[in-house]
Amino acid sequence: MNAISLIIIYFIIMNICGFALMGIDKRKAVKHLWRIPESVLFIVALIGGSIGCILGMQLFRHKTRTWTFVYGMPAILIVQVVIFLLVMNAPIQFLTI
Repeated sequence: MNAISLIIIYFIIMNICGFALMGIDKRKAVKHLWRIPESVLFIVALIGGSIGCILGMQLFRHKTRTWTFVYGMPAILIVQVVIFLLVMNAPIQFLTI
């Protein structure tokens, strides 16, 4: 496996985790059980699961009234896309293996 494949697999796993955490937290909220801390949801988004978190928010209708999530999750995604584009267009090859 090359580095690109590993990076892609990492982001797929992180987005699945973000999506699942939103669903789990929603279920726990409905049942009035112990909740997943918001910081954990944001950390998962920051380390690569922002798309999964956003999809989970929309599908499960969870955290859609909390302004930190409504604006924070898309902001994290935008920053990640900008960083990705900068790395891919950089004159230095970072992933030459």
